[in-house]
Amino acid sequence: MISAMLPEAQMEIVDNYDVIVIGGALSGAATATLLLRKNPGIRILILDKSEKLGRRVGEATVEVSAYFLGHVLGLTKYLNESHISKQGLRFWFANEKVSSLDQAAEVGPRYLARLPSYQLDRAAIDEEVLRRAVEAGATVLRPAIVSKVQLAAGGQQTMEVKHGEQRLNLSARWIVDASGVNALLARKHGWRKPNTEHPTSAAWSRWKNVKDWDGLELAKKFPQWAAAVYGTRGTATNHIVGDGWWAWFIPLKGGDTSVGVVYDQRLVDFPQEGGKLGERLKSFLIKHPVAREMLAEAEFVEEDVHRRKNLAYSSTTHAGDGFVLVGDAAAFMDPFYSPGMDWISFTTSCAADLITEQRNGTPIAARIEKHNRDFTVSQERWFQALYKDKYYYMGEYDLMELAFRLDLSLYYWGVVQPVFESGESALLAPPFSPPSGRFFAAFMQCYSRRFVCIASRRRRLNQLGKTNDNRRSLIPGFTLARSDTRRIFSMLGEWAKLELREGWRTWGKPMKARACEELSSLPKNDELSMLDSINS
Repeated sequence: MISAMLPEAQMEIVDNYDVIVIGGALSGAATATLLLRKNPGIRILILDKSEKLGRRVGEATVEVSAYFLGHVLGLTKYLNESHISKQGLRFWFANEKVSSLDQAAEVGPRYLARLPSYQLDRAAIDEEVLRRAVEAGATVLRPAIVSKVQLAAGGQQTMEVKHGEQRLNLSARWIVDASGVNALLARKHGWRKPNTEHPTSAAWSRWKNVKDWDGLELAKKFPQWAAAVYGTRGTATNHIVGDGWWAWFIPLKGGDTSVGVVYDQRLVDFPQEGGKLGERLKSFLIKHPVAREMLAEAEFVEEDVHRRKNLAYSSTTHAGDGFVLVGDAAAFMDPFYSPGMDWISFTTSCAADLITEQRNGTPIAARIEKHNRDFTVSQERWFQALYKDKYYYMGEYDLMELAFRLDLSLYYWGVVQPVFESGESALLAPPFSPPSGRFFAAFMQCYSRRFVCIASRRRRLNQLGKTNDNRRSLIPGFTLARSDTRRIFSMLGEWAKLELREGWRTWGKPMKARACEELSSLPKNDELSMLDSINS
């Protein structure tokens, strides 16, 4: 076992483990927890580069990741005591007619959510899951800088680790890469590829004194607006939406609010000058009347402001006989709809199952092949169905309102329901993976492409945002009842009416050509860096 107290800095220690996990945040600690549960006596070492885990993007769960945290990791009591119960997703749209909060078009739930989800302080929950992994039997070494990782199929994987003045040589049968956006193995081996079809960037911070969505001030100022919702607005993930961008408002336990913007670089020029990053972020956001109201007295925390360019990437390889990638080390698509936490749920569950099978003596060549195929296909179909060019119609109330309800109903039908009905075993089949995922992915891709076409025409005719004022779509909420999934048929009728009213004007050309017509005429960003994180 590694000692934190070595008498000489030059001393080398060779230690063998069953599994070494690179990264101690949620992905790594959850994988270690599942492995310890499935493999009594397994020797697991968790390495993390930080002495203390910090906050990060990914504060919101949705239904599947909430199930994973609560039912699989057993964190329900902790989540209810230390974090905030989330009340769905809410969206705010505006146009030139909107001058105040109550005039903005709104989409969101009317009542409280039926299934649990949470707003998380990631620094707190990451530390808690890591603490529980240690309590279950894992060893943690931090701060630890990993280098010279050598993979050997079917053999011992080796690495060098620097811990203070100590330099250690370590080996293990398995390496779990949970290094997040650093993607240690994918970068080293050339597997990591940026998604140039989705050139999004983000800037975010923690804020104090953001107004209370459900407080007396706004209720007195906008009484009809306040009375329209029977649940709570403030504990939802509130999305302020514009043409080619959206911003999140996520409440954190203790009163702070995480506020950030994500934008498509083909459509939005984020201010590069005008003060510190936090000041530029605020100046960008307050152009929207809803954000202007909520941030009127807000201040960003100077030491907690961040920016990242070119968010989307994936790995061409997800596992081999001796290593497996989990969480952001494997891929990242987009923060919209909070898919990253679901991705963690699926990748960690499958990683723990893969390693356990090998330890039980099961031949795993075919399983590794299936793992790589399923996660590669899942990532591609997930992107094509939900995110490809979505920012081109994201600022349109009517298009996004219908897309959101379609997306949500299919999420409940195809992803949420199997997990709640079949339990943990359903997490071994990532979304859209073969064979059943092809139809759902193609269907979602179809209506999303159509909405891109319609928005592209509006853009050419200078008609964007015409429906973005004084409208409100308050959804009663989804359950796992079959009757709720049948709502999709009425939504299909709404889509048909949209096509007959307006969409038919974009027919007559092949779908692919029409969807891409507007995009191809816009300048592309030739400097798609793999990762550009700036802390200000």
